[in-house]
Amino acid sequence: MLILKRWVQRTVCFVFVLSAALFPFSVFAAGGKYKIPTSVLNVAKENTYPNPSKDLSFLQPSELTKELIQSSKVKIENPKLILLLNETSIHKPLFAIGSKATIYLGKWPLSYESNETSPNWEYQKINTNYYDNRGGKTPYKMHYVQEMQKNVRGGLTAKVPDSDDVKEMMLLKAIEKTNLPLAFQTVFGAGTKKDQYYNIPPKKLGYLDAYAPAINEKGVVTYGEVYLVLKGGKRSLSVKNVTTQGIGAWIPIQDHVKFTFNSPDAPR
Repeated sequence: MLILKRWVQRTVCFVFVLSAALFPFSVFAAGGKYKIPTSVLNVAKENTYPNPSKDLSFLQPSELTKELIQSSKVKIENPKLILLLNETSIHKPLFAIGSKATIYLGKWPLSYESNETSPNWEYQKINTNYYDNRGGKTPYKMHYVQEMQKNVRGGLTAKVPDSDDVKEMMLLKAIEKTNLPLAFQTVFGAGTKKDQYYNIPPKKLGYLDAYAPAINEKGVVTYGEVYLVLKGGKRSLSVKNVTTQGIGAWIPIQDHVKFTFNSPDAPR
């Protein structure tokens, strides 16, 4: 029995080590958040271009909005629609017997369901630093310096109605799943530096490539025509002509840079 117990412990340990070796950066940390590779560094403090941080906290629905959302058979998450409902006030009449009204609020992207969230640490190349140490007798220390300002944009992978609303819902979902500073645009200012040094041996060249990482978000967006129904003093939402559409997006990780260093013998 003791031999069997030790064999099970060793097997579990071997499987854990093998998994960590094969999938070092695709695993999640506690709480479903991504682990960032050691080759990806945060340059927010060093960035000469201050990227604005947008407050994308979840909009809290009012009591009336909660009542209306709960009455709908279709999930509603669109922050703009929630804001519209928050700004709506409906007073119950004293005598509402027989009264009925249906108000068309428009066709909306109602919710977004995420199916896959995956990182691309080398989404877009933003810079290359180079040094020729073939004539040197000692190692040369090289570090990252952004030579030109670089604007990195993300976006949806296909055209969809009300794309701004869809992007906001996808961004909120991706931030919730990854706990990373995501934005559809991030800028790396000229002159941005990072004191992370790479040694170029004598008689060698040195290339330090910098990449902007991004998250690839994929899922399904649900559309529907929304009606506010008032009947006998009761208030509810009715959603008709519901459709779904698959959608993807690239969302850059703000103020983060992935570095790759090469030191070949001859020019590329």
